[in-house]
Amino acid sequence: MNPERPVLSLVIPVFNSQDNLELLCQKINEALNGQKFEIVFINDASLDKSWEVIKKLATGNDRILGINLRKNCGQDNALMAGFSCATGEYIVIMDDDLQHSPFDILKLYQKILEGYDVVFARFKKKKHATWKNLGSWLNGVIAEILIDKPPHIYLSPFKIIRAEVVEEIQKYKGPYPYVDGLVFMVTSNVGQIENIDHHLRHAGKSNFNLAKSVTVFLKLATNFSVFPLRIATAVGFVSSIFSFLLAIYYFLEFFFNNKHVEGWASLILVLLFLGGLILISLGIVGEYLGRLFMNSSRPGQYIIKDRLNC
Repeated sequence: MNPERPVLSLVIPVFNSQDNLELLCQKINEALNGQKFEIVFINDASLDKSWEVIKKLATGNDRILGINLRKNCGQDNALMAGFSCATGEYIVIMDDDLQHSPFDILKLYQKILEGYDVVFARFKKKKHATWKNLGSWLNGVIAEILIDKPPHIYLSPFKIIRAEVVEEIQKYKGPYPYVDGLVFMVTSNVGQIENIDHHLRHAGKSNFNLAKSVTVFLKLATNFSVFPLRIATAVGFVSSIFSFLLAIYYFLEFFFNNKHVEGWASLILVLLFLGGLILISLGIVGEYLGRLFMNSSRPGQYIIKDRLNC
């Protein structure tokens, strides 16, 4: 083991958090006093002065490493960039807004020493909007189906991962990484710590909106399973059977009860229903084909503009 190697690497994506970073570093230093650690900030093309603050913090401090991305590429892509720079035995992933307390990092570290490959933090109550909490719950349910996530595990953005697991995650070279999904592709030896406090954002506003939530869902749904395609096939099959049985019913009504089938409204509703199913199915297939195309054209996961201390 390299005696100079840090025990902990804190990989923190940064976007428009210039007012959070100094206090975050201060609290990390207080929480990890006496530990060998490094902080890897990945500036995801922030629109404020976040990169200037990172450069200031890194000046004369080799514990702070920085990566400045040329364009905004999203949290998971930024994490992949940070992994390439992290050298610690254990990689801690946390947010840049102090909603994850640095004083809980050692709790994650102590838990992973029990032999786990990955440990997630489960919060008592999240300081998020209701729609975001609902989206997290739905994402967890889908993850149970698609990537065999255990029901009791919460896919928290605050977690610790062994370096050898991160090395395996980095072997994924596709343009749409989803770190939690890749975790469960690499290992099933996953633990969790309960009742971690989730704090209010120190400054600024959340950059995670509904569109980004949908993007995360699509990464999970189409990167790791063909289950959505099977759902589309099953729905189409059921619709076809229903239409066939309905046709038989109308046929019998006409010949045995002399009833004529009337009603343009019902006909239009059926057509719209079946047309909607077709369009949804085509959309799912198109999502897969689009990802195949993007993988074949091999765009990068991220483009680095500047580095500090790495």
